[in-house]
Parts: sequence; structure tokens; C-alpha cells
Amino acid sequence: PGIYVCAKCGHELFSSRAKYEHSSPWPAFTETLRGDSVAKRRERPGALKVTCGKCGNGLGHEFLNDGPKQGQSRF
Repeated sequence: PGIYVCAKCGHELFSSRAKYEHSSPWPAFTETLRGDSVAKRRERPGALKVTCGKCGNGLGHEFLNDGPKQGQSRF
């Protein structure tokens, strides 16, 4: 339980309340903590590259429409 932060700068990214079980080996979240928690850029159809909103550290991807509910994204 708690807040997940950037390993490089400590910027707050995700809340454990938005975490859910997924088949990938990495933690999965439905939303960021705040609007400025991450920066996103389109990498390919259905996926955005996600970086820390403060320092630009790579965080992985946002997969569009791949969350636990229809229309939700997965970080």
C-alpha cells in the first residue's frame, strides 16, 4: 500500500489504489496519481511511451484499452 515513485528522482507516479493484477510480470495500474505524474508520447498504435513527468526517466508504456474494464488503459 502507498505511493509508487520514480526510482531516479522520487517523483510520485501511481497509487496502490490504482494497481491491479495482470498477466505481465510488472505492476499494472489503471491511472496515474496526478496529471503531471508522467509524460506520454505515441510509440505505436495502441501504445504510448511513458516517462517520469519530472526527470524523463523511462517507465514503460501505456497500453490503450487494455485495462481491467472496457475503455481503460494499462500502465
